This record gives sequence, C-alpha cells and structure tokens, in this order.
Amino acid sequence: MEKFVAGLNRKRMASGVLFCDDEDRVLLVEPSYKPEWEIPGGSVDENEAPWATATRELTEELGMKRDLGRLLVVDYVFPQDAWPEAVMFIFDGGILTQSEVDAMEFVDGEILSAGFYDLAEARKRLAPRLARRVEAALQALRQGTTALCEHGHRVA
Repeated sequence: MEKFVAGLNRKRMASGVLFCDDEDRVLLVEPSYKPEWEIPGGSVDENEAPWATATRELTEELGMKRDLGRLLVVDYVFPQDAWPEAVMFIFDGGILTQSEVDAMEFVDGEILSAGFYDLAEARKRLAPRLARRVEAALQALRQGTTALCEHGHRVA
C-alpha cells in the first residue's frame, strides 16, 4: 500500500476569493512580485483545506477576517512550462464597500494596492487564464451555480 500511495500523482492547489462592489465590479489586488494583478488568495499549504487557504490569505494579504460564501469555480489547470498541473478554487467573498477597501492593511508587503474594476478593466490587469476564471466566477455568482473550468475555460 505504501508503494501505491507514494506513486500517486500530486497536484498543486490555490484558492482565491471573489469580492464585488454594488456596481458588480471585481476587487483586484496588485502584487509586489509580478506585473499581473490577482484576486485575493494564494497557494494551498500542505495539510490545509482550500477554504482555509482563502481565509488565511485574506488575513495575511489584506488584514481582513471574513467568512467565505459558497464555492464559485473549480478550475483544472494543465501543466505549462515549469508549472505542474493544478486545481484552482474561487469562493464568494460577498460585497465590499470602497470604505472597506480603503481600510485594508497590506500587512505582509505582498500586496501594493487594491481596487474595484469592471470586467473589461480586469481583463487588462489579469493573466488571461485568471481573467477567464473570474468571468466564470461572476457568471456562477449570478446563476447560483458552481462553474467547472479547464485552464479557465468553462466546461459543460
């Protein structure tokens, strides 16, 4: 059994949180370590549940404690270049006000700024795969569903 378990495939995972404002704009964060913007979130640590990751990352990145809503997206990401395959999750963070964003504390230095952007503006700032994932999350939020995606493209 140990040999079987040792031979099982390992996948990397990450979790993000979709926040919107009352105008249906999406909260994006500007990382200090790369040019593309992100939604709040990050990599799942060993022995950590994806929803626990999302909650932890909100505290680490934004100084925010907030309960998560439902799962909006599960995205299988193909291996690419040096990156192994992955499973990405997006959870509903609910509605934020501009004053809540203004009160955010970028405590770990990983995030430089945060702001609300409509989908067209978000597409300009996000990596294409994440832009597609965010669009699927917005659709799932409106439809009351969970979107299944492959490399950011919604599947049946």
